[in-house]
Amino acid sequence: MTDTMDLTGRKEAVETAIQGGRSLWDDAKARLFRNKAAVASMWILGIMVVIALFGPMVWVHKYNTISTNVELAPTFENLHLLGTDQQGRDSLARLMIGLRISLAVGMVATIVSLIIGVTWGAVAGFVGGRVDNIMMRFVDVLYAMPFIFFVILLLTVFGRNIILIFAAIGAVEWLTMSRIVRGQTLAIKNMEFIEAARATGVPFFTIIRRHILPNVVGPVAVYVTLTIPVVILAESFLSFLGLGVNEPLTSLGVLISDGAKEMQDKPWMLLAPALTMMVTLLCLNFIGDGLRDALDPKDR
Repeated sequence: MTDTMDLTGRKEAVETAIQGGRSLWDDAKARLFRNKAAVASMWILGIMVVIALFGPMVWVHKYNTISTNVELAPTFENLHLLGTDQQGRDSLARLMIGLRISLAVGMVATIVSLIIGVTWGAVAGFVGGRVDNIMMRFVDVLYAMPFIFFVILLLTVFGRNIILIFAAIGAVEWLTMSRIVRGQTLAIKNMEFIEAARATGVPFFTIIRRHILPNVVGPVAVYVTLTIPVVILAESFLSFLGLGVNEPLTSLGVLISDGAKEMQDKPWMLLAPALTMMVTLLCLNFIGDGLRDALDPKDR
């Protein structure tokens, strides 16, 4: 058999995959689905995403409808299952829309950080030399800036806007992503298949797109699943400070902030969004851990 080597210098995993008719990605997928915690988390998170997307559309109460039934305790009467807030708005409807907004912030801000971080890190690592040094010193400068100060400055200058929140959080979360991608790029840029592409005259960005990025997708996929909960927490922290989304929209952070003010008399107003956030973050972290274990070459 041909002496086939993978990127980690191990040939047993590659030979086993070839003999079994499976690729390394098939093997990683099988390992992921053997992780019961990750699979259960995917199901739970999937159900929560469906509820966040379609729940506000089909629920009998609208999240922004004000009524005279203010500060009701949870009751089956009129289907106010989590009660109402100080303006008579249904708390369950607001919880569902809050989950939608928090998930949207997490996804969009992570995509922004993914695009910037992967591009920046791949270019810095592949070009190397002075360009790499200048680009990474710029990253170090941004690392030295307090995150919350930067976001507060943006929101103060441009005003509170949900799109700006997406961009502001994503614009500071790409730094670690760029370092991860740069490290992976440095590890593979001198390998034979990259040198062969250079020798045949393949354009610079084509090498990055077709050869570099596919080989760093594993660590990036893991980091993305672990970035989403960080972004959700960041948005919640901003909302807790009063810098989150504008009314009548809400988020889990806003609901937790409002619930904390009523914690002694109405504990359910705090427990419902806090438990929702806890379950969401746990699911995302379990999925990230499952992906990390599935893609870890040392365990193959």
